[in-house]
Amino acid sequence: MKTNIITLLVVAATLTFTSTSIAQKDFQGKAYYQSKTTMDMNFGDRQISEERKKEIADRMKSFLEKTYTLAFNKSESMYKEDEKLETPGQGGGRGGRFAAMMGAANGSQYKNIKDSLFLQENELLGKNFLVNDNLKALDWKMSGETKQIGQYTAFKATAMKEASTAGFSPRPGGPRGGNNDQASKDDVKPEEPKMVEVTAWYTMQIPVNQGPGKFWGLPGLILEVHEGNTSILCTKIEINSDNSETIKRPSKGKKVTQEEYNKITKEKMEEMSERFQGRGNRGGGRN
Repeated sequence: MKTNIITLLVVAATLTFTSTSIAQKDFQGKAYYQSKTTMDMNFGDRQISEERKKEIADRMKSFLEKTYTLAFNKSESMYKEDEKLETPGQGGGRGGRFAAMMGAANGSQYKNIKDSLFLQENELLGKNFLVNDNLKALDWKMSGETKQIGQYTAFKATAMKEASTAGFSPRPGGPRGGNNDQASKDDVKPEEPKMVEVTAWYTMQIPVNQGPGKFWGLPGLILEVHEGNTSILCTKIEINSDNSETIKRPSKGKKVTQEEYNKITKEKMEEMSERFQGRGNRGGGRN
């Protein structure tokens, strides 16, 4: 009990200083995040050597480990994936093309808390889309548990949400053709929606309702998120620095809802899968 009182006093003292900065008319900041997703290397009945598993993991690394920047002010934010050069050998082959298509969903994400607006610019097979939806609020449960993240006191919150999916789960290596037609058809399987628990850690020392990706709605900036096999960790924060940027509402692309975009992505992946199966049967599974 005594420890909790001391923690709250420290937070209150810090908030007095922070609130002065937040109250500034042109308050803005940047938070930098690292995202890491682990991949289940269980291939069922398939006999795959450890060397092959390592090769698959190396190819998928650029899609499983990413860095992002969240620019934010009192009511808006823009979450962007940092651009980086692809390592030679990563993302190649049919499996790489499937993963690249899935990665097309990772465009810049704009959130406006005041207008309850979510926008995301996506490019899919050369066509630009603008996902236009209302912000979806999670039913956060506060636990009162705290921990230190860098110089910030972070509070724990949990919520249940539908698991994030790209609509399909391509098997590593992609379709390879051959006589087993059923095996080729199974190379891409639809994923059933399921609920997962999200754990978030936020700090009231930066009292904005923002966070990475679609996560928001807590009484402070979200510094850490754990959802299923994905973790997002904040590595650096800048407040009212010379490196701040003006947040501009996206406008490029055909306007669609998230549901409509998911349907389009699913259809395109089905077409892509059928095309690869045809090539594999004709060409003996050449890469």
